[in-house]
Amino acid sequence: MMEWTDRHCRVFLRQISTHALLYTEMVTAQAVIHGDRQRLLGFDEAEHPVALQLGGSDPSLLAEAARIGADFGYDAINLNVGCPSDRVQSGRFGACLMAEPQLVAECFAAMQAAVSVPVTIKCRIGIDDQDEDEALDRFVGLVADAGCTEFIVHARKAWLKGLSPKENREIPPLNYGRVHRLKQARPHLTISINGGIQTVDEALRQLDRIDGVMVGRAAYQNPYMLAEVDQRIFGAKTPVISREGVVEHFLPYVARQIEAGVPLNAMTRHILGLFNGVAGGRAWRRHLSENAHKPGAGIAVVQDALSLILRHRAARAESLRPQSELVPAG
Repeated sequence: MMEWTDRHCRVFLRQISTHALLYTEMVTAQAVIHGDRQRLLGFDEAEHPVALQLGGSDPSLLAEAARIGADFGYDAINLNVGCPSDRVQSGRFGACLMAEPQLVAECFAAMQAAVSVPVTIKCRIGIDDQDEDEALDRFVGLVADAGCTEFIVHARKAWLKGLSPKENREIPPLNYGRVHRLKQARPHLTISINGGIQTVDEALRQLDRIDGVMVGRAAYQNPYMLAEVDQRIFGAKTPVISREGVVEHFLPYVARQIEAGVPLNAMTRHILGLFNGVAGGRAWRRHLSENAHKPGAGIAVVQDALSLILRHRAARAESLRPQSELVPAG
């Protein structure tokens, strides 16, 4: 979710679910070691639990990056062995590493030795012409032998030759059964599934077979799908927050960030989908899109967008009132 799940997005999503584990964008080990660490790794305390996702293929560099991430306070470190982009392949990390499971095992071992928080692996079920059964078993077996106990598996192959990253998210068929069989064969491992899951109901059906569910673009495009996660998946007794409540809880963070010099649209771009499927949702998106980028834009822009939602709701409620209530008696 590069350029999507930044710190502002994660704080926003945390207003909807307090229990779901959030992930950063993938950051390369080289960038962590040599770049602006506060910009790349800084996060708000409200984001916990949050995992740092790293990319790379050099065990010593990954170990150092993992140590830096753990020192920043991340709750877990994840090594991405699933991203199929050309840029990632040219750097010899991401999904192309599924062809080098022994190297991934060495990377994992070095990372876990450097930190006390869990190190996890995100992978595909295979790449290119690999046999999905044989390749995934060999990959997981070697990395598990190095001590890894938690895998997040995107239930699609990645075709590194011939498909774009977008096509790799859509064209290779989903094979949930392959991930289920992995769990059956290795019940001692924690196996989570990723790919194509759109609703909490779908997630619950998966949780009958495996240990966890990762949701990416569906939660970004329709973030309110996370509203029942705490109650239905984690068993929380707290009431489900309303969409309006999400906005109200997010605004103090937005105000602090604006005061620190962050432009409003750096935050509002993540909340455009909050009212998808709701009366006034289009007006919400339009108002934010047309005004949040303007010089000096502040939280009043978000408040005005919210007032459009409330106005649409009131108008809809009025239109649904029985005519007998609208016409005076006599």
